[in-house]
Amino acid sequence: MTALISEANKQREAEIQKAYKTLQEDIRQSAVRAGRPADSVRLIAVTKNFGTADIDAILALGHTELGENRVQEMNSKIDYYTERNQLYSWHMIGTLQRNKVRQIVGRVAMIHSVDSLPLLREIEKRSAEAACVTEVLLQVNISLEESKHGFTSAEIAPLLQKRDKFPHIRFRGLMTMAPHYDDPEQTKPIFRAARLLQEKLSTDLNLPDFDQLSMGMTNDYHQAIEEGSTMLRVGSAIFGSRYQ
Repeated sequence: MTALISEANKQREAEIQKAYKTLQEDIRQSAVRAGRPADSVRLIAVTKNFGTADIDAILALGHTELGENRVQEMNSKIDYYTERNQLYSWHMIGTLQRNKVRQIVGRVAMIHSVDSLPLLREIEKRSAEAACVTEVLLQVNISLEESKHGFTSAEIAPLLQKRDKFPHIRFRGLMTMAPHYDDPEQTKPIFRAARLLQEKLSTDLNLPDFDQLSMGMTNDYHQAIEEGSTMLRVGSAIFGSRYQ
């Protein structure tokens, strides 16, 4: 029985590594086809509902940037790897409640999902208490879907004009989510609008570091790359369907 389990684990690891390598090569080729440098798109591997054995499969290949949707699950994984002196860049990509901010400030490389002014103020408060600077992306609801969180396009410039009120926050760019279309080509106008907004904000407000675009998931990452994404949030294309 032990031998069978070991063989199954090896097969699972091989499957994940093959999928990861295929995805990374596809990302590079997609960037080149879009007229961009092959290394201009970062892969944030979304590990939600996947255990450390699965994560280890891509860490063994040198991957370092990981994304989580839930604070508790992310912190348990950070603790697991920290205890083993393995430090990685963790990205909070899911909806973040204000009462959970203190649990992740100082532990994450970036918060992608800053979707309201009250949340931003809480991040500033907790970052000041922790004596750190937190990198954030402002979530913009380009499609104006009621089911999507985020600022409207018109709300972001006035907020950034008051960035001096947030000395413990570094504004790095935008995050957006497109609706799930049967034809992913329909996402392109949304991704394009996010890129144009990011570029305009960076130029108009003299924010050279406001240069990141987190957009594109398993079903629409090709389109996101074509429209200028710098960070993809992909899980299923690496690990397969989630078991929870």
